[in-house]
Amino acid sequence: MYTKQQLAATIDHAALKPFMTDDDIRENCRLGLKYGVASVCVRPTDVPTAYEILKDSDVKVSVVVGFPHGTARAEIKALEARLAIEDGAREIDMVMNIGKFLSGNHDLVRREIEAVVTEARPHGVLVKVILETCYLSNEQVAQACKLCEAAGADYVKTSTGFGDGPATPEVVDIMLKTVGSTMKVKPSGGIRDWQTAVAYLRQGAHRLGVGSTEQVLQGDAQHGDGSEY
Repeated sequence: MYTKQQLAATIDHAALKPFMTDDDIRENCRLGLKYGVASVCVRPTDVPTAYEILKDSDVKVSVVVGFPHGTARAEIKALEARLAIEDGAREIDMVMNIGKFLSGNHDLVRREIEAVVTEARPHGVLVKVILETCYLSNEQVAQACKLCEAAGADYVKTSTGFGDGPATPEVVDIMLKTVGSTMKVKPSGGIRDWQTAVAYLRQGAHRLGVGSTEQVLQGDAQHGDGSEY
């Protein structure tokens, strides 16, 4: 059984749409505070705005790096992470270089993740690596998870929400079986209702990437207000 508060505490609330204004970011941070989410995930230039609202709360500022395509050079991803940490980010959701991974250049992918981890680790900042699993085979999902593990990342995450497909239970199962004993797993993309969110937590996921946080936490008619399920 999950209460609304327990579910909220696993959510990284996404405020990442390209047209969001400063006022939109503030509104999303206030929503995160209202429900007690784990973090509000924002774009790099929004970290100072989010930090001002969240700094005295238990809701962390998380930031995307190399978003949404993962094609920036390792040095740029590392610098983006460093500046975000200086601005107040406590968690980083970085996109791996999908094209290089699919090209078989796994050393490059591992090194770029290591570069971000090197910036984050001294500050106690978590690193989540977005694999964009909709573009990977099941075998490639497992390979990418092992790369993230070798690079010292804390989480593997399914999706940016801007790719061609969302998280799926099948992919999350592969991630959990591959690195679940050493890393945490974050499904993201397509989580728009209470039942889907709870199902991923029961499957073993540790965080959820959600844009429709209020909708998810309202539950549905079958489960009342979503207070427990």
